[in-house]
Amino acid sequence: MNTKEQLQLVEPAKRVRLGVAKFRRLKRSQDIIEAVGWTTVVFVIASFIIDGGLNYIVDLPSALGAFSRLTALVATNLLLIHILLVSRVPWLDRLYGHDRTTIAHKRLGKPILYLVIAHFLASLIQYSIFDGMNVFDELISMVTNNSDLLLSLIALIAMIIVVITSIKIARAKLSYEAWYLVHLLSYVAVLAAIPHQFSTGSDIAGKPLQSAFWISLYVFVGANLVWFRFLKPVVNMLKHRFTVLRVQTESSDTASIYIGGKNLADLTAKAGQFYLLRIMNAKQWWRPHPFSLSAAPNENFVRFTIGDRGDDTSLMQNLKVGTRVMLEGPYGVFTEDRRTKEKVTLICAGIGVPPIRALAESMVAKPGDITIIYRTRSNDDAALLAELAAIADIRGHSLRVLEGPRGTPNSWLPAGHGNINDFQRLELLAPDVKDSDVFICGPVAWTRQVEKSLRQVGVAERQIHAEEFAW
Repeated sequence: MNTKEQLQLVEPAKRVRLGVAKFRRLKRSQDIIEAVGWTTVVFVIASFIIDGGLNYIVDLPSALGAFSRLTALVATNLLLIHILLVSRVPWLDRLYGHDRTTIAHKRLGKPILYLVIAHFLASLIQYSIFDGMNVFDELISMVTNNSDLLLSLIALIAMIIVVITSIKIARAKLSYEAWYLVHLLSYVAVLAAIPHQFSTGSDIAGKPLQSAFWISLYVFVGANLVWFRFLKPVVNMLKHRFTVLRVQTESSDTASIYIGGKNLADLTAKAGQFYLLRIMNAKQWWRPHPFSLSAAPNENFVRFTIGDRGDDTSLMQNLKVGTRVMLEGPYGVFTEDRRTKEKVTLICAGIGVPPIRALAESMVAKPGDITIIYRTRSNDDAALLAELAAIADIRGHSLRVLEGPRGTPNSWLPAGHGNINDFQRLELLAPDVKDSDVFICGPVAWTRQVEKSLRQVGVAERQIHAEEFAW
């Protein structure tokens, strides 16, 4: 039986809403969320000023005290937003996608750390002046006589470690597993900082409005974090009883993992989205890994196609049937919901093929509406190529397979087409690309080169869709 006969494809929806109005509605929703976030920061600053925070500045110690209070308030507010951004809450993910919330989370890290360090130093110098002690002796006195201040120092150290390991150079030297462990310290930092905020903070204790604001903010962020990041995945695992059905080799370094369970039709995933897959065995249960669906969601199985990258992914190539797994998600906005045009171009390379294959199966289209460009090292060892070819034949898509090494180091296309530029070759491969929605998935540097070609062709930014597993 050939691949075409073996495939059991999910039928696309009858219709899809198109048009730029979708993009405008999305932007309005994002503006509302961002306005709410900035309003909390403005409220914190305004309440400090209205409460007379600047009225008592008469000398250096009092100025340091005011500065310490204000930086602490703003830093705490931003820290809670910082945590919320990576709480994997669906209402944020639907608006921005996992990668954009993660990038925003990273960008907030340094400003928050700078504010916390400024708060710490201002407080330390202020009290050392009051007590007539040097700053080192004052620090020892503060942390030995007040347990809440000791916890706050632990919070500061934890935050410094988290931010340092988030710097690009440091991340390049860390495995995903090591980075994941270190970043659990961010929760330690938040929990350790809370007590001294209420016990020694004059801007909250005894003030009903400020107390209500901060308690509400902590409860809101904490509830979202605990439910969506920790409890809901466990509830779903117990409800659906996810287990490995089979593992199928797709290429020399790639395998598809089929996950079964109860009531899979109740899952809310869409083609193009990803889950965090957690293997529930003694070695791997504590760390999840992100993988895109490589088949459109259906009631029979959830499938991931995983490349061997030398870490946990190598162990996943040989999972035993019946192994319990946890699926956290679905996440991401690399879906047809972002589509605004009738024509679509799907572009992938290497292990970026899984979500493209799922989209090719599920997208609403007439024959000729969708062009698929698959960049391979070798067609004989390209994961899911046979499936993509069969889908293209059944659905009437155009499939362009580009095999071989790069033409130049800065090219995303193979050699062999004379002196024409990448964007000119792109127009030959997909003549309708300028009037298409373009979905790209592949290595990050390669994806950036494809995006550059698209801009040179004249494709509007809102028509370019690329999502990465940011961490």
